[in-house]
Amino acid sequence: MDQVNQSNLTDKKAAECSSNKVSLETELSETLYNTMKDFVLSNPTWDQYKLINSALATFLVQNGCTDNSVSEIYLNQLFTPSKSF
Repeated sequence: MDQVNQSNLTDKKAAECSSNKVSLETELSETLYNTMKDFVLSNPTWDQYKLINSALATFLVQNGCTDNSVSEIYLNQLFTPSKSF
């Protein structure tokens, strides 16, 4: 029975991982929000989605994440030139 539950959990995780995008809602401090807004307005190659993806990927990689997709996002943002803030 435990093997069946484990199989169902694995199938569910695979289905969740196959989705390319998910929606995320969170509260930010006003300071963090204003700084993010100012950065995006000052850097036309960035938007709030790219900034959040980059920040999350950086955090995850720096804290031991070994998922190749996350590493790819992290490395892409490292080697993409952007205007300094």
